[in-house]
Amino acid sequence: MGIDFLNRTFRTTAALLLIFVPFGFYYFGFYQSLAILSGGIWGILNVLFITRLVQSTIRAEGAQTSRAVAFALIKFPALYAAGYFLLKVPQFNPIHLLIGFSLLLAVMVLKVLGRLYLGLDNSAHENEKLQKVH
Repeated sequence: MGIDFLNRTFRTTAALLLIFVPFGFYYFGFYQSLAILSGGIWGILNVLFITRLVQSTIRAEGAQTSRAVAFALIKFPALYAAGYFLLKVPQFNPIHLLIGFSLLLAVMVLKVLGRLYLGLDNSAHENEKLQKVH
């Protein structure tokens, strides 16, 4: 699993949020659904900036210092300030924000469990052994 796994996880989480929104507005209410959507978007952006920060610092050619500093300045003060202010919105229940924040992690865990169950990461030799056993 590599960067492609993270990109697929971002897309899956975004699709899940978009599917949730109309049903959430109807069943949970406007502010609760907006809190989950906001938390989900914040979670995606958080992991996206962590990924870009790590990619720009851990490279065979050496770190791209200017990019790393830019990503760090966006991620740490700006993104965490936005998360703080999301928690301070009086209409947003922290539980709903937590659901949104952790949605990306839940999608990652389910994707990994699915790959494990389907054996998508087994080598060809291991797959042959499994075929002979069954």
